[in-house]
Amino acid sequence: MQTSHVNADGTPKYTNNLATETSPYLRKHAHNPVQWYPWGTEALERARAEKKPIHLSVGYNACHWCHRLREESFEDEATARLLNKHFVNIKVDREERPDIDRIYQIAQQMLTQHGGGWPLTMFLTHDDQRPFFGGTYFPKEARYGLPAFRDVLLRVAKYYRDHAAELRSQNDALMSAFAQLNPAPAAADTELTDEPLKACRAQLAHSFDSRDGGFGAAPKFPHPQSLERLLRDWRASAHAPEPDLQALHMATFTLRRMAEGGINDQLGGGFCRYSVDERWVIPHFEKMLYDNGALLAVYAQAALAGSDPLYARVTQETAAWTLREMQAPQGGYFSSLDADSEGHEGKFYVWDRSDIEGQLSAEELAVFAPRYGLDQPANFEGRWHLHVAASLEDIARQAGKPVAQIAALLDGARAKLLALRARRVRPARDEKVLTSWNALMIRGLAIAARALGRDELGESASRALDFIRGTLWRDGRLLASWMDGRAHLNAYLDDYVYLADAVLELQQLRFSAPELEFARQLLEVVLRHFADAEAGGFYFTADDHEALIHRSKVFADDATPAGNGIAARVLLRMGHLLGEPRYLAAAERTLRAAWPALAQHPQAHVSLVTALEELLDPPEFVILRGEARTIEGWRVELARQYAPRRVVLAIAAQTPDLPPALADKTSRAAPVAYVCRGSSCAAPVDSLEALTEQLRAGDMG
Repeated sequence: MQTSHVNADGTPKYTNNLATETSPYLRKHAHNPVQWYPWGTEALERARAEKKPIHLSVGYNACHWCHRLREESFEDEATARLLNKHFVNIKVDREERPDIDRIYQIAQQMLTQHGGGWPLTMFLTHDDQRPFFGGTYFPKEARYGLPAFRDVLLRVAKYYRDHAAELRSQNDALMSAFAQLNPAPAAADTELTDEPLKACRAQLAHSFDSRDGGFGAAPKFPHPQSLERLLRDWRASAHAPEPDLQALHMATFTLRRMAEGGINDQLGGGFCRYSVDERWVIPHFEKMLYDNGALLAVYAQAALAGSDPLYARVTQETAAWTLREMQAPQGGYFSSLDADSEGHEGKFYVWDRSDIEGQLSAEELAVFAPRYGLDQPANFEGRWHLHVAASLEDIARQAGKPVAQIAALLDGARAKLLALRARRVRPARDEKVLTSWNALMIRGLAIAARALGRDELGESASRALDFIRGTLWRDGRLLASWMDGRAHLNAYLDDYVYLADAVLELQQLRFSAPELEFARQLLEVVLRHFADAEAGGFYFTADDHEALIHRSKVFADDATPAGNGIAARVLLRMGHLLGEPRYLAAAERTLRAAWPALAQHPQAHVSLVTALEELLDPPEFVILRGEARTIEGWRVELARQYAPRRVVLAIAAQTPDLPPALADKTSRAAPVAYVCRGSSCAAPVDSLEALTEQLRAGDMG
């Protein structure tokens, strides 16, 4: 808070309508001189009554440029006077209201023909919230080729007064464009083929950076869905005359480059959101829960797929960061860590060489400096951000010491510096618990627990699921967000289907009939309240959600997987597992609804590509029944294999309340395994050796 905004007694000079919100991002603006409102009836009715256009500002807590806009403009009294005089001002946390953000991001791109982003600045009509002008960050003074924010405000206010009729015409055209965003589905007689799988594989190869890994040029994002897709492509071809080793290389090379880069916190674990350079060295320093949940899953899968110990180590370090820094005492996971600390991006993470020299022994420094680039020029504003610059083997060779000794010295040095860094001012943590992002982390930890055999990771995921079921599941419906004891906001499609997917992954670690029933209930809500009965697929919001200017249906992945893609895949898996044809039909209708986009741009729809793969070639289900200790040994043995299209459930004898499709796979005196694919099951087998042989003979990748 600026000192000019504090009264003599230390109380805030200004307090607006954001003071009672749960979002840390909104609360940061609660004492701006701007008369902010959260999105809601009060603000919208005031705009209608006063015939003032709406200034909509969307951002999130870990966003560097959102902070800059707040400090430059929203804390500036002269700017605030303009905003208060000419507009009704609404502030939105895009993590709490992705429905609003999604609509107005699309509108901004339609209006300006430029990409979106955060902060998002939009101006809406007073009576129907239709956008008529927008942008992202506007500086206080004209720079970066952008006009000054106050000049924008004055011009927008004047234009709104003087050109009402033209704006209505523009709005009609915009709404017509919105109406065309959901294309017609594929015709009923259209054959769904594997062409999008082949095209996606080719497009990933075309955009692959063979020098540094990843896809495309800087800034580089991790794209964990694409990496999972490539691992699956390789695994599906593993028994072919020519296995797809290039797919394996593209995935594992990218994972190695990211693990060694500055996008991965070399001391504390956890990945930043993206790299500003093509070599993964300098990140945008915010750490998001959703990225780390998805990356945890793919590193764990890579650890199973190959023999390189790097992937298991990164999996464990990422998981340890999550448990240490991101899990709330109540069980759920926090949302993000800020990019900034003490007002400077990256300050928490970067180093002066003198700090490191004062902390490490000469022997440690001799190996730490070449390993992490301290013997090279400073790489971040005159300081060093750590990344792997030399291999252990090269350092060992130059030092004349065994690799194991070098690794031990580095581990000791990293522990010392991590302890020193812990005394710094930490980046702010957004302590919202978001259902969808928690689901991605639960899934990641469940996969990691199976791959590494680490019980504490599964226990952490179970605590988070228990928290969601106990706090965010009310009267048969989910809520989207929790903080400070308050759960609120209707959940979105992603919340439901990510969570159902996470629950199913957790069943492969330790089976729970009530949890499986919970996943079924989640899918029933999806079918009842989110389905497009005419065209197929699912809307992002429920049929009883607040009415906005557009009800979006999202097929393309972005930073998180498309809800329709996850819905289709989890409906297929649960449909086969429970013998529920309605789920299978809904999944196929989703793929038909998405087929025009999927066929044209498969790389943008990786989640749907994977669902299509499992529609065309159903996954394999292994149901283990018997005494708990024995079948747990069988489960552990199967968990050591990378089999992304296999679901293994170890269900102890006398487990009550099983759904009929599982109850009919009965226990016997000795352990038994039932192997099913689609709707057909093989004869049960009663030894682990016979089961392993049967799975190997029918290996489907």
